[in-house]
Amino acid sequence: MNTTESGSAQGSAATTRDSDIRPAPPPPLRRSVQDRMLAGVASGIARHLGLDPMLVRIAIVVLCFVGGVGIALYLASWVLIPEEGSDESIASEFLRSMQGWRE
Repeated sequence: MNTTESGSAQGSAATTRDSDIRPAPPPPLRRSVQDRMLAGVASGIARHLGLDPMLVRIAIVVLCFVGGVGIALYLASWVLIPEEGSDESIASEFLRSMQGWRE
């Protein structure tokens, strides 16, 4: 912000400060429907984090070679992260259907 020799601020009251500008919140974590290779997990995570989907895919493949952790994380994400346009994951839909089956 510019100041004059007397110390007063130049500009109008509508001038925004850096502390007033907040970044937009990230989009909700959802599996992608359009940019998917298998289940849309990598592209959904990438969109949520603001990354290139290829970087997330590479990270998952690297984790697959490190004790198979990538496979477990991918499968867990597939089951727990809802798909675009849905508010429920596969796991929550399954649990809800099991509750209805018991009653």
